[in-house]
Amino acid sequence: MAHVAANADALGNLVRWAATGEKTPMYASFEQRDADIAAGSAKPAAELAAWLHESADRLAAGAAALSPGQWAAEVVTAQGRAVPATEIPWLRSREVWVHAVDLAAGVRFADLPTGFLAALADDIAGKRRNAPGPAVVLTAADTGDRWELPGENDVTAITGSLAEVTAYLAGRPHALTTTGGGPAPTLPAWL
Repeated sequence: MAHVAANADALGNLVRWAATGEKTPMYASFEQRDADIAAGSAKPAAELAAWLHESADRLAAGAAALSPGQWAAEVVTAQGRAVPATEIPWLRSREVWVHAVDLAAGVRFADLPTGFLAALADDIAGKRRNAPGPAVVLTAADTGDRWELPGENDVTAITGSLAEVTAYLAGRPHALTTTGGGPAPTLPAWL
């Protein structure tokens, strides 16, 4: 929960950047980001819940106030990608949905909207295409979507549900195996 709350504050910095034109990075540093999350995770439950709600409310209010021109403003993500501010809602959606699963409170990738899963799989596969890792071809049996990850060694073919493929791409627990029945190769971190 601290991670999700800190993300809302960080994305709020990007909203501020878009609104004012003043360069406002998501985080002062990765070390500060990690320290803020660690400190937040030690808060009592009521304080943590308040931070979560207040940071989300501030982000929503700031985003609602942006003009069409401000939404077109370029900001820079924590990974150093220059993107239009219109990408901020996607960054937030990705954070909230993936970490909703991570909380192990009853939400699974299979519970997430199909459109979101497909967009997330596309997003992660796009990032993984230029990163080291195993060569994999993934097919979502229920939607027909397909992703190719160029990489090292022979290509491994994997087929499963869109939810399982997306969980695999995100580095989360999954039930995928190769078409030969073996374990799916381990992928490096995507963010």
